[in-house]
Amino acid sequence: MAEGTATAAGAGPDVNTAGNPTEVAMAYLQDETEADIANLNLGELDITTDEFILDEVDIHIQANLEDDLVKEALKTGVDLRQYSKQVEAELQRIEQASIKDYIKESQNIALLHNQITACDSILERMEGMLSGFQSDLSSISSEIQTLQQQSVSMNVRLKNRQAVRSHLSQLVDELVVPGAMISTILDSPVTEQEFLEQLHELNTKINFAKELSFRETLACSDIQDIVDRLKLKAVSKIREFILQKIYSFRKPMTNYQIPQNTLLKYRFFYQFLLANERTVAKEIRDEYVDTMSKIYYSYFKSYSGRLLKVQYEEVADKDDLMGVEDTAKKGFFSKPSLKSRNTIFTLGQRGAILSPAELEGPILVPHTAQRGDSRYPYETLFRSQHYALLDNGCREYLFLSDFFMVAGNSALDLFNSIMGKTLSMFLKSMSTYVSDCYDSIAVFLCIHIILRFRAITAKRNIPALDKYWEAVLELLWPRFELILEMNISSIRNTDPQKLGVLDTRPHYITRRYAEFSSAIVSINQTFPNERTNALLGQLQIEVENFVLKMAAEFPSRRDQLIFLINNYDMMLSVLMERAADDSKEVEGFQQLLLARTQEFIEEILSPPFGGMIAFVKEAEALMEKGQLDRLKNDEARITQLVRGFSSTWKQSVEAMSQDVMRSFTNFKNGTSIIQGALTQLIQYYHGFHKVLNQPTFRSLAVRSELINLHHLMVEVKKHKPNF
Repeated sequence: MAEGTATAAGAGPDVNTAGNPTEVAMAYLQDETEADIANLNLGELDITTDEFILDEVDIHIQANLEDDLVKEALKTGVDLRQYSKQVEAELQRIEQASIKDYIKESQNIALLHNQITACDSILERMEGMLSGFQSDLSSISSEIQTLQQQSVSMNVRLKNRQAVRSHLSQLVDELVVPGAMISTILDSPVTEQEFLEQLHELNTKINFAKELSFRETLACSDIQDIVDRLKLKAVSKIREFILQKIYSFRKPMTNYQIPQNTLLKYRFFYQFLLANERTVAKEIRDEYVDTMSKIYYSYFKSYSGRLLKVQYEEVADKDDLMGVEDTAKKGFFSKPSLKSRNTIFTLGQRGAILSPAELEGPILVPHTAQRGDSRYPYETLFRSQHYALLDNGCREYLFLSDFFMVAGNSALDLFNSIMGKTLSMFLKSMSTYVSDCYDSIAVFLCIHIILRFRAITAKRNIPALDKYWEAVLELLWPRFELILEMNISSIRNTDPQKLGVLDTRPHYITRRYAEFSSAIVSINQTFPNERTNALLGQLQIEVENFVLKMAAEFPSRRDQLIFLINNYDMMLSVLMERAADDSKEVEGFQQLLLARTQEFIEEILSPPFGGMIAFVKEAEALMEKGQLDRLKNDEARITQLVRGFSSTWKQSVEAMSQDVMRSFTNFKNGTSIIQGALTQLIQYYHGFHKVLNQPTFRSLAVRSELINLHHLMVEVKKHKPNF
């Protein structure tokens, strides 16, 4: 047992030294059992150690006493020695049983030991194999890294070679002059599409050769000679073609727009010349400018001259002013004045020239108009002439910008070099005409034609004619203002005593003013001008003064009022046909007409009903002051007024109505005046009733003879004229 215990305390029995597996198992189990018993009896108490302390023994004893099993033994009074022996005997029994079990399984344990040994050898071999695999994988990883580095290097070399090849290929392609290009440039007509395509290619090669020459590329010298020769040949053929087209403009009756469109189709030709042969490009440009300048000047000079042949022969002169009397010209060779002057101051259908349909309509054909004996006012000829200028000018500016590749000030300078002579001719001709023109409506229509044409060119984004429009307006505006001021002065200086027989009907001078003012106001609405409005205001003041001066020539106030009302009504009617209802002129004459009409109503009511009206006004004034009793003694006067009105009012109203209708040329105005007079009469009679109903006059017997107010209103309505 001692030997077994020592073995258990060491490394265990050596299985390999045992001869019999059963004996080995028995020895092993015996050693294990003794160790278990020793541990069970002693626990953690080691009495052989030098560090044994009695305090610790007390602690262990105290801990063991707290054990449930020990507590139970102490309670029951069990003898511990005896109990220990029982336990030991039980342990020996268990040990023997365990030894038997170990012996019984000894064969299996030995077999298990052998199997474990075999597994160890197998695992050792596998460990060797895996170590070999690991070393192989390490070498493969290094080889992969090497291959990857080689691949990256080869990829870089490939890209470099491809880049070099691309540049070299492009360089070679740009340097090579194909035979097809040579044959096409030399032999093909310039109008063929193939020639145009090869010209583009040639232009590219010329530019590329220039770029290479700057880099001092040696290969450039190999193609420079042939490229230069092809360039000279192309320049020669293009020059001949373009000059031929320009010369075709000069043929009589040629529509130059057709060759212009052809040139636009080959606009690259000029671009090629400008890039490679500037002297030839300048030659072509100068030739075009010279040719087109002469063509436009000749065309517009001829057209303007032929237009003047279809103008009205009868035009206004310095004596055809608004304030000039109709009897001023009585010579044998004088022309009919009234008709011509009325035409000068009347817009009529002349304003239609500003409608979009006519403003941008076809231009006049002079020989067709002459054949039909047609005649036109100056503004119609002016519109046709300047619309032709606008149309041709816009087209020419667009052509120059497109074909000659110019813009901004360069395009304007080139345009002026072509059209400048023509525009100067227009301005000179217009200055001559305007200096002797006295037709203010024609001049004003020309101004608004130019304003609308300027808006059209602005909408088309064509600035070429802007300066010309301004120059024309600088000619027309001062002339229009001068003519207007002359008309104002003519009215201001008019002597009413030299205007013939007095007549209460509308005066021909006021009719001229009404027609003229409505014309100018209606035209001026689209493009308002403050200077024009100011001059019209001065003209209106002078006309109002003239009407008052003319009215003063009549001996009676009644005739004066009739004259004023007729003239105000006529001017207002004419103005409202064309001017807006809220215009300054319309509002001014409405106020004047209303004031004079009210005064006239009082004037015509005065003869038949003046006594009653005076009494009512006097009584109402005293009533406001509380002094009506001052009329208490006027019973006889009141009686006469009541009976006089009752007996004569119908005849008076009838006579008044007939007189009014004879006095006013406008039936509508006459009807309005009659209605106003009858309304005023009823109001006065109502006031008469109201006065007599006051306590002061209630005792008067004549009050019973007053006409019932409602009855009077019914009767008065019968006398209202209906038109």
